Order: sequence, then structure tokens, then C-alpha cells
Amino acid sequence: MLPRPRSAAARIIPAIDTPDAARAVALAAALGPGSGAVKLGLELFTAAGPEAVRRVTPLAPVFLDLKLHDIPNTVAGAVRSLLPLRPAMLTLHAAGGAAMLAAAREAAEAAGEARPILLAVTVLTSLDAAALSETGVAGGPVQQVLRLARLALSAGVDGLVCSPREVGPIRDAFGQTPLLVVPGLRPAGSAAGDQARTATPAEAVAAGADWLVIGRPITGAADPVAALAEIAAGLPG
Repeated sequence: MLPRPRSAAARIIPAIDTPDAARAVALAAALGPGSGAVKLGLELFTAAGPEAVRRVTPLAPVFLDLKLHDIPNTVAGAVRSLLPLRPAMLTLHAAGGAAMLAAAREAAEAAGEARPILLAVTVLTSLDAAALSETGVAGGPVQQVLRLARLALSAGVDGLVCSPREVGPIRDAFGQTPLLVVPGLRPAGSAAGDQARTATPAEAVAAGADWLVIGRPITGAADPVAALAEIAAGLPG
């Protein structure tokens, strides 16, 4: 599995959100050497399919963010189908339940030491307390993140995806063992866009984040490589 990052640059995962496979490959080739991994998600996967992932994998470790969420048998089958793509990280929705998460872990074990890090997505960073309440979840994001974190970790996942606002509470509750991948980050002066629970990259690292998923501030910059380097230079340690 991908080791925990030991340098500032290795913490950063540029989010390559594009339907264009050629652009994804070009960005991965440019950004991969200066980062810990690159994120590929639904936008690329639904437009260009597994072949786009195959083209990126030789260029950088791939964080495949598909947020699998279905009945246990279906998710286990999806994990088995994804293993030949050799993603370094793979996301599942914690809300799918313990049986689903455990089935995914069992399926991933078929890859042995090459299996991906399994990450349970807790509460999307676009949801604030009001939006979460509309889905029937009371108590706010922190309470729900901790509830789902406990369920997911007990089911055998390696880590969690959470907003920077929940990193501290997760570390307080579960210590340093869970791997934490944190989106919803905006460097000082950047627009929040559709993110509701944000912080700066430095704040997330100080709270205990392992990897930082950063998209538009890097990929939307005039010089993405320079933007990546600037963000890395501003991180502690």
C-alpha cells in the first residue's frame, strides 16, 4: 500500500476533475512528480472509462474516487473489477453500512500487498448542517462524521475521507491510526466554490490530516506545477 506521506509535497493529491482523458494524462504527467498521488473521479471515469485510469497509473499513484455505494455483493464485485487498474486508493461511502465495507475489504485482499488503501467517505464537504438535516440526519456534520467513522473503522477500512473541520475530532476519538484524506481545502484567498466546510491546507495538516486533496486552486491555475509547488512550500513539516 501507499505509505503515509513524509514530506509536504507528498501530502498533496491534485484532483484531476475533467472528462478529457488526454488532459487528465497531461496533468498527471506534469503534477505527479511533485505530489503524493493524483485523484481521478466520476467525471473522468464516466466519460473515458477504465482505459483513462490505465493511462494515468504509470505516471503517478492514483486515488480513484468513485465513492462506491451499493449492496455488499455489488460493491465487492466492483472492487474486484477495479483491482486490475491498480489504484493506490479507493473510496467507498461509509453510509453503505458495515457489511458493504467489510465485503469491499475482503474483495480487496485478493490483490495482496498491492491492494488499494480503502477509504470510507463520511459526509461530503459540500454539505453543511442545514443540508445534512434535509437528508434526515440531525446533530450536524461532526456528530455524523464520528458516527460513520466508528462504523467504517470497525468494518476494516484503512482510513476516512472527511472535511478539514472534522480532522481534529477524529484524531481525538480514534488517535493516529486511521489514514485521513481531506478535501474541501482552499489556500488563503481562494474562492470556496461549492465547498461548505473548508480550511487552508496548512490548517488541515496542523489538525492531523495525512493527504490533502486540492483541485481547482492547482488544476485551474495558469501554471498548475507552480501552484502545486507554492502550496507545498506553505505546509508545515
